[in-house]
Parts: sequence; C-alpha cells; structure tokens
Amino acid sequence: MAPKKVLIVLSDAHSFPLKKPASSSNDKDQIVQQPSGFFLMELAKPLAQLLESGAPNPLQTPTVETLLAFAGNFYERRHENELIDRMRRENGFDSPRPFKSISDEELDSFAGVFIPGGHAPLQDLGDDPELGRILKHFHNKTKPTAAICHGPYAFLSTKATSPGEFAYKGYKLTSWSDAEERMMETMLGGEIEKVESSLKDSGAEMVAGAREKAGYITVDKEVVSGGNPLAADALGKQFLKMLSEKA
Repeated sequence: MAPKKVLIVLSDAHSFPLKKPASSSNDKDQIVQQPSGFFLMELAKPLAQLLESGAPNPLQTPTVETLLAFAGNFYERRHENELIDRMRRENGFDSPRPFKSISDEELDSFAGVFIPGGHAPLQDLGDDPELGRILKHFHNKTKPTAAICHGPYAFLSTKATSPGEFAYKGYKLTSWSDAEERMMETMLGGEIEKVESSLKDSGAEMVAGAREKAGYITVDKEVVSGGNPLAADALGKQFLKMLSEKA
C-alpha cells in the first residue's frame, strides 16, 4: 500500500507575465498579465490515482487553466471538474496553507510531492525560497517528486535558498518544451518565459522531442517528470509506483 500523505503544490497566481512587443519604434515592449492557473487535466488525472494513498494536502489556492485539452470531450472535463470540486469540499483546496507554515518537522510526514502544470507557476513558483526549502527536503531524502508541464519550473526555487545551488543539476527532466511554448506565444501574441531553457541553463539535462510531445515521461532518481497533459496518466502511475516502493 502506498504512503498516505502526498504534498500537492499549486501556484497561487491567477496570471503570468506575457511580454508584448512594441507596436512601433517609438514604443516600449509591455509586460501584461495573462490570465492563467493550474492545468485541470494535469492535476485531476494523477490525483484520481493518488486518492487511494490518502488525502493530498494542497498548499496554494487553485485556479484553473483548461486551454484546448478537453476539446470534443465534455464528459471527461465534467468528471475532472467534479473531482476538483470534491477536493475543495473535503480536502482543503479552499483553505490552502502558505509554504512557510509547513515546518521541516512536518515535512517528514509527507511521502512525496506533486507539482501540476499550467502557466501560473511562471509567476510565483520559480523563485520562492520557502518552496525551495520544501523541495530540497524531498530531494535530500530522495522522496518521490512528480512534476508535469510547467510544474518543473518550481525546481528553480531551490536556487533561492542558501547556498544558491540548483538541487537538480545533472538530472534528466522533461517539461513543457520551448517549441510548445513558441506555439503558445503565437496564439497569445507575446513572449513567455521558457521552462525548458531555464532548467537547462541551471544545469538540468532536458529530455524533449517527439516522445515527450506524445506523452512519454522521464524518470531520474527520485523525480518523475512529463511535458504536457498527454503525460498525466503515465506520470500518475509512475509516481504511485515510486511511493509504494519507497514505503
């Protein structure tokens, strides 16, 4: 049986920065806030598999970013919205805890950590020292760590803690790729921070390509990561397996 407590880290942001190019040579580029949140499918699919492990404990206020992943599949979207509504009622999604309220001693009670995607992590998860402290706990104790899409951007927060080193240097990781982000930039008409490049520049070995875009996951030591919603099922299954093996 898998351990009972899994920490779920959700961005508290309702938007992310989008750099809009100047309309003329006399104007300056503008940073606008693009509405966003966590990506519903990337939370709901692994969450449905993890519920048998016990009640997850979200830290941040969830806001939902659906994009186009549910196009033509109304019933799947309704089912996953119902699951999140249930978690709001029963497991504290509407009363999240700030990172600093989780002590080092309490972290010992958690078996693993899960970070879903959506663009919101670009706003507030990449440089938070308290989140960096939390992630270093799971890293140092080799506790299963799952992140998908923009979720791996949160790993950069480990650089915000002393001595400022990236905890996942040399790890093989998969995230939302630069190529996929450029497609979003075309849709939104602005420049977006690149998760893949940011992690690579910090020392991660990024795994991308056709397999990543088709939903394959990457496992390295205690970390399982995936690039987009297509990886949600496989990531959830692998995370649950790692939790069971660690127990």
